[in-house]
Amino acid sequence: MDNLQNFRRTDYCGTFSAANVGQEISVCGWVQRQRNLGGLIFVDLRDRTGLLQLSFDDSTPRDIFEKAASLRGEYVIAAKGLVRERESKNPDLPTGDIEVKVTELRLLAKAETPPFEIVENSDVKDVTRLKYRYLDLRRPDMQRMIALRHKIVKICRDYFDEQGFLEIETPILTKSTPEGARDYLVPSRVHPGKFYALPQSPQQYKQLLMLSGFDRYFQIARCFRDEDLRADRQPEFTQIDLEMSFLDEEQIQTIQEGFLKRVFKEVLDVDVQTPFLRMPWREAMDRFGSDKPDMRFGFELQDISDLVKDCGFGVFAEPVKAGGSVRLINVNGHAKDFPRKKIDKLVEFVKTYKAKGLAWARMLDGKVTSSYQKFLTDEENAAILERAGAKDGDLILIVGDVKDEVVFASLGALRIECAKQLGILDPNDFKFLWVTEFPMFEWSEEEGRYQAMHHPFTAPMLEDEDKMLTDKAGCRARAYDIVLNGTELGGGSIRINTPEMQTKAFEALGISDEDIQERFGHLVNAFQYGAPPHGGLAYGLDRLVMLMTGASSIRDVIAFPKVQNASDLMMNCPDVVDDKQLDDLSIAVTRMEETPAEDEV
Repeated sequence: MDNLQNFRRTDYCGTFSAANVGQEISVCGWVQRQRNLGGLIFVDLRDRTGLLQLSFDDSTPRDIFEKAASLRGEYVIAAKGLVRERESKNPDLPTGDIEVKVTELRLLAKAETPPFEIVENSDVKDVTRLKYRYLDLRRPDMQRMIALRHKIVKICRDYFDEQGFLEIETPILTKSTPEGARDYLVPSRVHPGKFYALPQSPQQYKQLLMLSGFDRYFQIARCFRDEDLRADRQPEFTQIDLEMSFLDEEQIQTIQEGFLKRVFKEVLDVDVQTPFLRMPWREAMDRFGSDKPDMRFGFELQDISDLVKDCGFGVFAEPVKAGGSVRLINVNGHAKDFPRKKIDKLVEFVKTYKAKGLAWARMLDGKVTSSYQKFLTDEENAAILERAGAKDGDLILIVGDVKDEVVFASLGALRIECAKQLGILDPNDFKFLWVTEFPMFEWSEEEGRYQAMHHPFTAPMLEDEDKMLTDKAGCRARAYDIVLNGTELGGGSIRINTPEMQTKAFEALGISDEDIQERFGHLVNAFQYGAPPHGGLAYGLDRLVMLMTGASSIRDVIAFPKVQNASDLMMNCPDVVDDKQLDDLSIAVTRMEETPAEDEV
């Protein structure tokens, strides 16, 4: 085996072009493949910038030629030689006009045959990819996504530095203040029986930084939440975390629009139009059934409760009488794309969102067929179609329920599902939206009480301050989310900055004075020393990178992600620890064997 002594790489493989013909260069990397044609050997050398062809022929020194003949896929080599024009050019390769006639070759490491081929867009099962993640990360598409993530973070740091922000780190070992997702707990050896928590976000620390006089803070922050996973959620994730003093919502949002405009231009060469559309939460729910609406297409919700509240069809009338609603979407012009079998599948689809069923009507060739028209009068049927703005070729889909949240959830998801089936979602069409004026509180069936929709440090709308204790359902927050193509990129709010208002918010949440002091006393006490008006937000960096790269999951844009059951298949963790470590922490555990199933990946 050779070594790199006195060898100096000139540049990366993908950086060379016809402009380098005649130059002597030195390159390093992995063998993508070797082609031995007898008296002629070609080696495709790969590094993180691309491929470069090395060539060996009968003029190559014999020892170098024989070493080239021994090369196999994923061997690590270094080569020196002369750049020359290829006889057979490859227009599909950025370096396809040139090759390197090798004069020096070093074999730095051999490799066993990998469990899958290191190629673009591999169709290997995720369980295998994640078990051998270090090999999966060699693939060109994965390397591009990780490199793009780096570029986004660099732009972030540059932009917010220019805007006067200071990057300040906050602790990873902190206090558990349960409110929302479960904390990851860390036992203390020095304080037996006591625990740190890993931060779900730096929320309280960044507010304390505002009180400390650092009026513009940001951090690329690692965060941890012990919750069930999905395509856009991981137990550990990264936020672009921000907080600002002496600014209102409009000013904060304008700064963020400047960041997004810049990052999309510099990374994707996409011109984002600013200012972004603003939409109150209530309007978003009424029109799209979602607080993160995808604005790339229509199919908006229409409320027909007033039209059917007195009809003789119980499926429509009863939900309205019980305080719920009946709403529809019009899948304009696509009735032919949804034959009866597809509609039946849509019925099953909405049931996963707790809807009891799905009523429908199709207008084709001047005729109307529907699942409900025989139960209504001609006038009622006509009124529904008129409210839907229906015309020939349209498909009307209707959901009713005693709970508005079921209607919104099912129709909001249904409009997205129809758009997916129709293939009308353009990943290169970026539609941004600010959703504002969220409810201050939301009712938790599980807890049997109102909880903070965002977090308990969010300020109420000025005109709703008196509703915090008397009308929780009608109290709105100075909260806002930035939404892109149906995904929440980030969220934030104007914060409470007085001990009196903060105590009132805790009272509205049913938190006792004793619990306030135990869990949040540090923050309430700090507010007594003069806290400036402040607000901020946090972006999900992983989600932003996922949308900008077109990846289907945030796992593809995280170097070493977890699987659905929060385990790491490559490192085989979480894992047991030895008894000595447990004894040091004064902890006793019950051992359980657990093997993650493939369907949990």
